[in-house]
Amino acid sequence: MRILLTGVAGFIGYHVASRLLGRGDEVVGVDVLNDYYDVGLKESRLARLRDLPGFSFHRLDLADRAGTAELFRTAGAERVIHLAAQAGVRHSLTNPMAYVDSNLVAFANVLEGCRHNRAAHLVYASSSSVYGANTTMPFSVHDNVDHPLSLYAATKKANELMAHTYSHLYRIPTTGLRFFTVYGPWGRPDMAPFLFAKAILAGQTIDVFNQGRMKRDFTYIDDIAEGVVRVVDRVAAPNPDWSGGDPDPGTSNAPYRIYNIGNNQPVELLHFIGCLEDALGIKAVKRMLPMQPGDVPATCADVDDLTRAIGFRPETSVEEGVRRFVAWYRDYHGLAA
Repeated sequence: MRILLTGVAGFIGYHVASRLLGRGDEVVGVDVLNDYYDVGLKESRLARLRDLPGFSFHRLDLADRAGTAELFRTAGAERVIHLAAQAGVRHSLTNPMAYVDSNLVAFANVLEGCRHNRAAHLVYASSSSVYGANTTMPFSVHDNVDHPLSLYAATKKANELMAHTYSHLYRIPTTGLRFFTVYGPWGRPDMAPFLFAKAILAGQTIDVFNQGRMKRDFTYIDDIAEGVVRVVDRVAAPNPDWSGGDPDPGTSNAPYRIYNIGNNQPVELLHFIGCLEDALGIKAVKRMLPMQPGDVPATCADVDDLTRAIGFRPETSVEEGVRRFVAWYRDYHGLAA
């Protein structure tokens, strides 16, 4: 297939593109290459993709309505994977308009592109953050998620609502994936594994929020990429049993689906840090801090629906995933083991 993949220079986008190209698909990659984090890392990911047959790249801000319309018109893509977004819960507290432009305006332009060019399936990134004030564990796509705790989370919930509207009005099959704390090689430098590894190796103090008692459903990138590719192949379909009298939030009578994609085995932040310490061979100097605004104490994904749909089963333990991440980190930065 020819697949249009936005956010291709990002962490998840790079790994998904690599997997698609490896199986023989064509990938039309799109990214704005903004400076939210190190552009050099994004360029390094792109350089590796450019070496693979079937890859082409367009630098574009998807908030550009005319530019996005032209991209969709000329791409000739059968399916669309939309991973481009302004990421980061804490950043949304200080720079909210970046999320309006990148997560709302850009997504509307992508939906319009799918509508006018008859995309056979749109798969897009949502987030575990949409569960917000929910406390029932594990988080289920069949639960109501109307109490987000950050603007970032609110934009992701809005994406799901916008996608449903287009699935209903124009019968565009859409599948939203709620990602749970993705980590691994080529990961984002603003996320805990990267920040912690850098600080520990430099002998610097790391900030550990909520006294390290937060639990996260850390999910290794290879498991995530495999899940995304399988979802692309399974075009969303209406749920014949859906009822407006008892509406299921995760499905619809339109061709619309929502899935959690996570490890289903949350671990405490202190355990994750311990895995990093073991892999690095260095003890961390920790500064224990309270919970930060916008954070939630725990996340855990109910992935039963995704397992039934595509056979999704995460295979990478946190211990093994952290070892692989540290090996990549040392190699990328030219650090001796």
